[in-house]
Amino acid sequence: MSEPTIQELVIISGKGGTGKTSITASFAVLAGFPVLADCDVDAADLHLILAPSIRERYDFFCGNEAVIRPAECIRCGKCRELCRFDAVMAGCEGEPYAVDPVACEGCGVCVRFCPVHAIDFPQSLSGEWMISATRCGPMVHARLGVAAENSGKLVSTVRREARRLAEENGLSLVIVDGPPGIGCPVIASLTGTSLALIVTEPTVSGEHDLERVLKLARHFDVPAWVCVNKWDLNPDMTERIESLAVRSGARIAGRIRYDRAVTLAQIQQKAVVETDAPSAGDIRQVWESLGLQEKIKEKS
Repeated sequence: MSEPTIQELVIISGKGGTGKTSITASFAVLAGFPVLADCDVDAADLHLILAPSIRERYDFFCGNEAVIRPAECIRCGKCRELCRFDAVMAGCEGEPYAVDPVACEGCGVCVRFCPVHAIDFPQSLSGEWMISATRCGPMVHARLGVAAENSGKLVSTVRREARRLAEENGLSLVIVDGPPGIGCPVIASLTGTSLALIVTEPTVSGEHDLERVLKLARHFDVPAWVCVNKWDLNPDMTERIESLAVRSGARIAGRIRYDRAVTLAQIQQKAVVETDAPSAGDIRQVWESLGLQEKIKEKS
């Protein structure tokens, strides 16, 4: 039997709160034993459903941060004068200057022009990423630090490690819970994937945000499918959104009804398809529409 080709499915949305994490957790159950990647590093929540057991933990360093050595600072004020981000704070009389780590953008100007070279420029600890075990399969997830940047690079790290786990364990599918919007973290989650499922909702803002993320998928040449969650709250808008998706070159994966049992499943740390919720059947139909199970079998 030849080594399986890895399929990578990313679930994204033009805005937050559309239900993509609930769908991702259900897909993890239906897929059998995939590798999971939670790339919503700014506000990760897949762990709330899958209750991962952390096996490995790593610091994530990205960018640099200026640090003034108090014993060598002569209070000349040059660093404060040149800082465009107002990150340098003057202490009380006689005390050395200091850098606010939240305001510092890591540009290095103060380091370059300090007359006594009293400013260090170490790498900045921006967060952490973990490899965990879940009941559905291995999972790579991360946490970005408070006010930290470079979430796109952290997303790329999570995806890279997820693919590595898939290759090492001979697994054929990586399921990515992507971040909302169309910014850098979404681009890092989307590029180079096999397939994107875009989850939207039947509202005016949902339609607008879907249009933006569809353009993003087309730009990176990623095949896109669209699922309307809570479709029965506004059937007319659902029809309008699906027409927009088809005109944009996407395919319709299905609809998921509004279901209060979804919240109960989350409280119980269960995926929706692990319960008898009415919407569980809808999610199964969406999964089957994507045809990933058949592709995995063909390539095994």
